[in-house]
Amino acid sequence: MAQVPTTFADALRDARSRHRLSQLDLALKAGTTQRHISFMERGRSLPGRGMVVRVAEALGLPLRERNALLLTAGYAPVYPETRLDDPALTPVLGSLRALLAGHEPYPALVVNRYGDLVAANDGFRLLTEGVAAELLEPPVNVLRLALHPRGMAPRIQNFADWAQHVLERPRRGLAHGPDPRHQALLDELTGYLPSPGEPSGDHLGFAVPLQLSTSAGELRLLTAITQFATAVDVTVAELSLETFLPADAPTAELLKARPTQ
Repeated sequence: MAQVPTTFADALRDARSRHRLSQLDLALKAGTTQRHISFMERGRSLPGRGMVVRVAEALGLPLRERNALLLTAGYAPVYPETRLDDPALTPVLGSLRALLAGHEPYPALVVNRYGDLVAANDGFRLLTEGVAAELLEPPVNVLRLALHPRGMAPRIQNFADWAQHVLERPRRGLAHGPDPRHQALLDELTGYLPSPGEPSGDHLGFAVPLQLSTSAGELRLLTAITQFATAVDVTVAELSLETFLPADAPTAELLKARPTQ
């Protein structure tokens, strides 16, 4: 596993390399000079906190990574990370639950960066029909739920393609840098694939529909993922609203006809 950079120079160079930016590109985005970027990456210049924030913004780093970059430069993190059960997030969670309810009769859920379930609407129960009880014990991980042989997997008609879609979350997490939990998730989930997991020739990447057998009938669902890019709290910024939309008219009719609780 790759090592986590421990100095600002190493962290900046690593982040710039991962985002495939030249020193000049980063300098233009951050409103500084290529020479200054070069000096920072070589440890010859220690930037002020404002410059660190500007560079992190120019790189488009997630808030967690911005805090980490500030720490390597010797500054305290500036973006708070509030626990989900903190009363300060009650209005946020209430708004998310209202969004979930408004998405009925289509399934929708909110997850954290590791795919742990935060909230879901009634339509989510249709996705979890017949799964093993232990997989629904909190904390529920929806990635494991999707690919586990005692989870949704037996009812997913296009399992090979959908599995690649699910694996994208831990892969994206690791693209931001080493993370033991993302690596453990990727290793676990890959182990549920019956083969190396090559997608079919019709694989559509992120646009792959979920083809699922349910008590309501055969469903074809497209996913839409919304993230809260303007959030200034790490916890909120790492939440995702994932909605499942009908990919065809029969699916829409089946979902609309399904009784809700």
